Amino acid sequence: MSALPPCPQCNSEYTYEDGGQLVCPECAHEWSATAGAGAGAAAAAEDGPRVYRDAVGNVLADGDTVTVIKDLKLKGGGGTVKVGTKVKNIRLVDSDHDIDCKIDGFGAMSLKTEFVRKVI
Repeated sequence: MSALPPCPQCNSEYTYEDGGQLVCPECAHEWSATAGAGAGAAAAAEDGPRVYRDAVGNVLADGDTVTVIKDLKLKGGGGTVKVGTKVKNIRLVDSDHDIDCKIDGFGAMSLKTEFVRKVI
């Protein structure tokens, strides 16, 4: 049996793993398994550069060309970016939407990596 860390909120030793989360049955606190691993493990994960992956697991880099894999409705009534729309020369950023790009007919936009596939 692996030793799970105690609950950071109530120090209960009865924590269990549920998917990628750790859960305390006594106070119902949930936290990520990596956060409970200690400061050394968290610091090691933050040292390397972030790796961006598309919907199928391909590694993305600045300047790549991707295609949209799902119709994306734009907020504000701007229309819909259709499946198969090719987006050239992407720029990866560290925010909630990982890709900054320009799409013909729509202009500057931010996309999430989970909705694109790299063109190889």
